[in-house]
Amino acid sequence: MAEPVVPVIQPLGRAFLAFLAVTGRLVMFASQALSHCFRPPFFGRLIVRQMIEIGYYSLPVVGLTAIFTGMVLALQSYTGFARFSAESAIPNVVVVSITRELGPVLASLMVAGRIGAAMAAEIGTMRVTEQIDALVTLATNPFKYLVAPRLIAGVVTLPMLVLVADIIGIFGGYLVSIYKLGFNPDTYIKNTLDFLIFQDVFSGLVKAAVFGFIITLMGCYHGYNSKGGAQGVGQATTNAVVSASILILSFNYIITELFFAR
Repeated sequence: MAEPVVPVIQPLGRAFLAFLAVTGRLVMFASQALSHCFRPPFFGRLIVRQMIEIGYYSLPVVGLTAIFTGMVLALQSYTGFARFSAESAIPNVVVVSITRELGPVLASLMVAGRIGAAMAAEIGTMRVTEQIDALVTLATNPFKYLVAPRLIAGVVTLPMLVLVADIIGIFGGYLVSIYKLGFNPDTYIKNTLDFLIFQDVFSGLVKAAVFGFIITLMGCYHGYNSKGGAQGVGQATTNAVVSASILILSFNYIITELFFAR
């Protein structure tokens, strides 16, 4: 009876050990990268360049995502609440949903698709063309020059991007509520401001900072460890986006549990 069980257990064991090995490499990579984020010298020009790349150039896609999310949220809320004559709760639902969940998560997923893939492709190309080895030869630490500026920029920039996304998303709900659903503008704004609390916004910004770290870490990690030429770079790009998206959704639950669990 023991023999048929072995072929089933062996693949599971190999997969589990491979998962532990990957997790260990990722933790070591993150630890080494974080240590360089707090030790001089700091490449200020590279940090500013990455902040512009992550924040400014991501504004159009994040803004469009946020405004249409707010509009759809208001419309769908009205459809549901109208059955219970609770249309007045729409401003509350929009502001809480946007600031707590939809703003940070959707903005981060958009940035992961755009920035995470770009970082993995750029660093991966440098790896397969031996440019990273050239940096080491020139006595330049790749973690200090390539990874640390991106991590710092991601943690600093994404909360600002999410704050803009929150404003745009709430404005989208306002537009639909006023011009399509017939709400009074003053009443809608008053209900929104009365229901909004600091913890809602703060929790979303904390999520954004964590998500920014995850996005840049995954992009740098998969790019830095890519191999196998152009095909390896493409695989690293895919892995960076997929892993960042999964971790964003996972940590979204963890942070929500920490902030709002009773």
